[in-house]
Amino acid sequence: MDSIALRIDAVRERIAAAARNAGRPPEEVRLVGVTKTHPPEIIAQALAAGLTDFGENRVQEAEPKIAALAVERARITWHMIGHLQRNKAKKAAALFDVVHAIDSVRLAEALDRALDKETRRQGDPGEEGGEKRDESTPLLAPRSSLLAPRSRSPSLPVLIEVNVSGETSKAGFELSDWEEQPALIDRFLAEVEAMLALPHLRIRGLMTIAPWGDDPEETRPTFRSIRRLRDRLAQQFPQGNWGELSMGMTDDFEVAIEEGATLVRIGRAIFGEREPLKR
Repeated sequence: MDSIALRIDAVRERIAAAARNAGRPPEEVRLVGVTKTHPPEIIAQALAAGLTDFGENRVQEAEPKIAALAVERARITWHMIGHLQRNKAKKAAALFDVVHAIDSVRLAEALDRALDKETRRQGDPGEEGGEKRDESTPLLAPRSSLLAPRSRSPSLPVLIEVNVSGETSKAGFELSDWEEQPALIDRFLAEVEAMLALPHLRIRGLMTIAPWGDDPEETRPTFRSIRRLRDRLAQQFPQGNWGELSMGMTDDFEVAIEEGATLVRIGRAIFGEREPLKR
């Protein structure tokens, strides 16, 4: 069986080929290894092979893994990529470096409140002991160690999850046929404006999950729509930073890259089939 290192290399080669095919520098695309159901030992193997970004779907599953790999915390960027319940917002804000799945204003507000409490613990931004909000900070600049003294930034990079396919099984702001429905996009723009005003969140772009199908080409309209939506947001809110598109998984990431993805979330192609969850 191929080692995890060889699989990572193979995925990176495919990423580079897809980027070059689209006339993009391969370094524009960041690989996030999806480690749902996989134990810390497997994550450590991927880390040893040079992968430093890992995505988890559930707070309760991620917490013991992050603790088990605490000695490597400074090297790892942890991504929350699954649906996040509001009652898990405080814990997620403490655990993760990037949250991909902001699917409601209420969730954004819950994360902002959790981070506000952290800010008060450190001191108000601009005062000694606090940290200023810096919009120029790259999305994926790692925050400081989870288990180190609380000197980490009290702001959190996030992505807005959108659903343009209309699938009821998919989370995200419902935006199917958004280009043909002015009232729908106007409501979404108002929601985005409200989230941009939250002082402790740094919105950095959009995230989506495309419909599953046998042919990866069938996902192209979804990814293309997301890119156009991102461009609309950048035009409407030029004060923001809209550079990131989190889209594409094992079966469709090459199409996503051709349509502008900057973050691809890959599990099976690196780690194989998921292990069943232990109860």
